[in-house]
Amino acid sequence: MPSRTIRRVVLALLTAAVVLAPAAEGNTAQKARKTGASVRRVKAVAGKANIRHRRGRRERGQKAPAPERIREIQEALAKDGSYSGAPTGKWDTATSEAMRRFQSAHGLNPTGKLEARSLQKLGLGSEVAGVAAPMPPVTGVSSSSAALPEESNR
Repeated sequence: MPSRTIRRVVLALLTAAVVLAPAAEGNTAQKARKTGASVRRVKAVAGKANIRHRRGRRERGQKAPAPERIREIQEALAKDGSYSGAPTGKWDTATSEAMRRFQSAHGLNPTGKLEARSLQKLGLGSEVAGVAAPMPPVTGVSSSSAALPEESNR
């Protein structure tokens, strides 16, 4: 007899699932109509998994420097004599040309773009800019003290 009771409970649960599933879909469609969003968007907001994933992405590439930083670079280029005019805080053609002149005068690749070595030469960068990380000391046997096989006596 217990199996008959279990069957009835399972049948009742399945019936409830079949009846309630379209109602839940209808709620999503109703929310979409009310907000003017698509059903897919309403489901995504309800789940929030897709939105969290997109929010966590990091944009690649270098960001443009702030106007204050550009002004600082223009002032350093002006001290060097590569830039003429008042600092504007905008990376314009005059600034790019001044950077090219500066780079060329200091033995750097004259790209006109900001790079670590150029900022270092301007006195605005890190002391270790463009320098590789130090190599760890080699431990073990050096080549000069390596044991060579002894020659056999002939």
